[in-house]
Amino acid sequence: MIGWLVLALVALAALGALRLLGMRGGMLYLAAAAVLFGAAGYAVQGRPDLGGSPRHARAAGAPVPLTGLRHAFFGNFTPTEHWLLISESLARRGNTADAAGALTAGVRQHPNDPQLWVGLGNALVDHSDGLTPASEFAYRRAAELSPGYPAPPFFFGLALLRSGDRDAALAMWREVLAKAPADASWRALVEDAVAAVQPAQERR
Repeated sequence: MIGWLVLALVALAALGALRLLGMRGGMLYLAAAAVLFGAAGYAVQGRPDLGGSPRHARAAGAPVPLTGLRHAFFGNFTPTEHWLLISESLARRGNTADAAGALTAGVRQHPNDPQLWVGLGNALVDHSDGLTPASEFAYRRAAELSPGYPAPPFFFGLALLRSGDRDAALAMWREVLAKAPADASWRALVEDAVAAVQPAQERR
């Protein structure tokens, strides 16, 4: 009832203001018709009986740009690179669901490609703003397909860190370093990651 009363008062106030501004004759009738048309639309679709309940969108973190890190582990020119580029392009535009969907299609076509599984894990973490059972499965599947290779645990550690589990991420990265050859091209990346997140007393 209050909603209808407010609507009537707003309509009368609008017409009164227009008249005070000097609108007369046909223009006033036209303005009145516009107000009545809006009121009719409200009468058909309005729900004045519903209580107010403001809603706020969940503040999701922006997708983390991982293309450079991915290339450091897998190289720039791989047979399935186009799937990853499509997904990362969609993620940069905020389409995280479509980014994950693109890589889901990719792993269906190339189920034995560990890079696609790592990419799918990253895309799912972006979409959910943290680690989920689905993204964890993707990282573990990548590790199964490339036993001993550092990329799956490295990106799994990043997902753990983004989910707030710093200790688990550090443990995973330290295990990678323990097995890493001294001259591995990617070793410095893992060392930098460990140095960036380990507690200050350990750095000292």
